[in-house]
Amino acid sequence: MLLCDACGQALSSEPAARRNGRRAPLGRYHYCPLCSAAPPGCDELRRHIEMAHPAPPDGPWSELDEGLPECPFCGESSGRELEAHVRARHGHLLDVPVADTGNGDQLYECPMCSLTCTNIQILQEHVDLHLEEHNVSEGGNTEDLELAQQLQSEEDKWQRSEEEKQEQEEFKKLQRQYGLDNSGGYKQQFLKNMEKEVNRGRMKPFEYHKIKADMLECLAFGIDDGKTKTSGIIEALCKYYQNENKDVRRVWLSAGVDHFHSSLGDRGWGCGYRNFQMLLSSLLQNSLYSDCLRGATQIPSIPKIQSMIEDAWKEGFDSQGASHFNSRLRGSKAWIGACEIYSLLSSLRIKCQIVDFHKPTGPGGTHPRLLEWVLRYYSADSEGGAKVVCTSKPPIYLQHQGHSRTVIGIEEKKNKTLCLLLFDPGYSSQEMQKLLKQNNDATSLKLLRKFVGSLKEKQYQIVAVDGVLSLEEKAALCHASHVLTSERIP
Repeated sequence: MLLCDACGQALSSEPAARRNGRRAPLGRYHYCPLCSAAPPGCDELRRHIEMAHPAPPDGPWSELDEGLPECPFCGESSGRELEAHVRARHGHLLDVPVADTGNGDQLYECPMCSLTCTNIQILQEHVDLHLEEHNVSEGGNTEDLELAQQLQSEEDKWQRSEEEKQEQEEFKKLQRQYGLDNSGGYKQQFLKNMEKEVNRGRMKPFEYHKIKADMLECLAFGIDDGKTKTSGIIEALCKYYQNENKDVRRVWLSAGVDHFHSSLGDRGWGCGYRNFQMLLSSLLQNSLYSDCLRGATQIPSIPKIQSMIEDAWKEGFDSQGASHFNSRLRGSKAWIGACEIYSLLSSLRIKCQIVDFHKPTGPGGTHPRLLEWVLRYYSADSEGGAKVVCTSKPPIYLQHQGHSRTVIGIEEKKNKTLCLLLFDPGYSSQEMQKLLKQNNDATSLKLLRKFVGSLKEKQYQIVAVDGVLSLEEKAALCHASHVLTSERIP
């Protein structure tokens, strides 16, 4: 085995030794052991030492050898005892023990790579190079870490920004859906939809101006124009059930009630108002509620109903609900639900209750307890076994997520199953008028019938009327309604 005279590196052949003398190995430099010079190859290193550091008179570097050597691991100056120091203190770091060349020279292996040196001082400088490279690498890792953290911070910031944008879009969508986006109310939508009808050729200009004039007049008086109303359905149903002998064992019907459907002005959001008009049409026919309704004989328009709900809020009913709408409904397309109907009826001294069927009570997400409650409501005052019972009970307001309807009765089949009878404001007058025909059959009743299997919303709420409030009861109820409570089933 050949050894480099300058650097002590073990070389495999003479050509390798010659190449090593011409240039330094790739990625590695030779440093002068006596200064900071770094010649490019071993030959240059020899010439540098001979010219820059001539040997002292008493032998080659004898004084320097005594003063310069330092331990490459702890930095302690050990002079000529460096080898003994490294073996004693740091032998466990030298993975491979010091070897013998066979000719009396000792080899020192780098603990961090496969390089073998004959000079402990050269080994020290070589190890220092490893440590410098390691520090640079550590610095690079730190920079990479800082860059990664910066990029992650920017990514998190962007993600939060996107989430905020999405939340704002969802909020705006909900505002549009529930009519709280300041896009106008009943009047604005009515006129806009009529203009579309004219542009599409479905309405003539003179019809547009006539309907507009009639609509503005009704709004000025606060009354509904009656163009979406269908009357007489309860009476027609009584006659139908008297002659129907197939599968209906008994049926209970509410007091007389008119059907109202959505129009050009409230399509898409007016179901709650239309169901209130249906309920009110029944109360107006019952003398028990004449004083409560202050002698009113006509059904109020949707903008008028909005004003009536605002008045109820001003009295103190459902302050939490009022804050949700910023205490204002007029001029908006805001949806209303059971709480607003309850507050309005209570402000009119009409006794009512909210019943919350807050979760399914039957298989498949159904609500059999809801149908049982309606049956008790209508059958409570009926006596005897008459097949058709036309009660004096007002209809029931029925609410679920996104829609509301009016319960006008309930059937009991011969197999004991129950079926609700509902007025839906989504059905037009043309469809509802089919129920008035003398030759009415079960096909027409599909518009009304809802079995338990078709009532699978997660939650239902009903508002049921049950008498009149005294002034004292109204005041107490108003005070208590700051936080509305309901009967919960189950």
